[in-house]
Amino acid sequence: MTMRTTSRTVSFTRPFVLSGLDGVQPAGTYTVETDEELIQELSFPAYRRIATVIFLPSRPGGSMSAQIVDVDPLELQAALERDA
Repeated sequence: MTMRTTSRTVSFTRPFVLSGLDGVQPAGTYTVETDEELIQELSFPAYRRIATVIFLPSRPGGSMSAQIVDVDPLELQAALERDA
């Protein structure tokens, strides 16, 4: 199975909330990665999204290091549009 991963940077100018994240996240720049697999049954190349994750930095004074959290890409896009 052929996989591909795309990475992009997103920026929030205001604090934001997404399902699955631990509370309100601070404004800032975040890396988002999307994993996709090639759909073998088709006669042309097409990919199916498997997962989208956001990388959260560790919080000052927190006990956790950086986190990688699954996010819904549609919810992420809506949050970015609200922030614009």
